[in-house]
Amino acid sequence: MRILIVEDEVKTADYLHRGLTEQGYAVDLARNGVDGRHMALTADYDVLVLDVMLPGIDGFEVLQSIRAHKQTPVIMLTARDRVNDRVHGLRAGADDYLVKPFSFLELVARLQALNRRGRAQEPLDLMVGDLHVDLLNRRAARGAQRLDLTAKEFSLLAVLARRQGEILSKTSIAEMVWDITFDTNTNVVEVAIKRLRDKLDGPFERKLLHTIRGMGYVLEARDEEPGIEP
Repeated sequence: MRILIVEDEVKTADYLHRGLTEQGYAVDLARNGVDGRHMALTADYDVLVLDVMLPGIDGFEVLQSIRAHKQTPVIMLTARDRVNDRVHGLRAGADDYLVKPFSFLELVARLQALNRRGRAQEPLDLMVGDLHVDLLNRRAARGAQRLDLTAKEFSLLAVLARRQGEILSKTSIAEMVWDITFDTNTNVVEVAIKRLRDKLDGPFERKLLHTIRGMGYVLEARDEEPGIEP
């Protein structure tokens, strides 16, 4: 899941960014309404977390701009004593709201619920050969053997599994698994792929994660062919 947080309160913004990143999500952060609107309209996000009170333009104006072009799910953050803000936000097209201060675990649950709603036509269980990826419970197994993956490794596997058979470049993987400012000159993608491959393919005879020379990576259950490196 790729999330945009639009929040000007430094402590709250940094806490949410750190916490959601640790959960394995790709998280971008905007600290004012103008930047938030620009990022929401020029990049694809699964869910937006949008504060009402923002410098530049407020959250309602950001929401209005988004709804004129996209139906990205939006959770609005409001102050406890601003009931009218919550009503206004829902009528303007917000999908949910949270009152500050709020539980981080509740926010994660609401983000997951909105993401599932937005992917209503997308299966939550994916199969690639004998690999089973459970997107809802964030688990993966080959046959009866559970794969012990970190949060980021699972996010990487989920991206590859959703696009099984499709060659994904390092740049596209970096954008979907990490964030929009990811520096593709580093070897983070290669390192992450290697670690995932060690767990996904290492103990098994049939390999699923392949490197396509000069192009990227593909997750697919097939025999090796020329140009494909396991």
